[in-house]
Amino acid sequence: MKLVFNIIIIFLFLIAFVPVFRRFVFHLLVGRKLVKEQEKMYRAQQKYQKQRANEGVRVDNVPPDPQQSSRFGGGEYIDYEEVK
Repeated sequence: MKLVFNIIIIFLFLIAFVPVFRRFVFHLLVGRKLVKEQEKMYRAQQKYQKQRANEGVRVDNVPPDPQQSSRFGGGEYIDYEEVK
């Protein structure tokens, strides 16, 4: 029991005071998953950009219908002052 406790204490001291060991443990626990998620997001972003590039710019222009004339002739003019 004392041996296991000593190993745990040494492990905690290594994590606390040795940055190289800390980075190694972090890479073992989280690093690979983090890299996989980054690659997944990068692929999704590339796919989205390809879709947007293929679509191009589309403008639907519907000419006004002469039979449906609007009664709106404009609005009122309102004075204003610029505040700087």
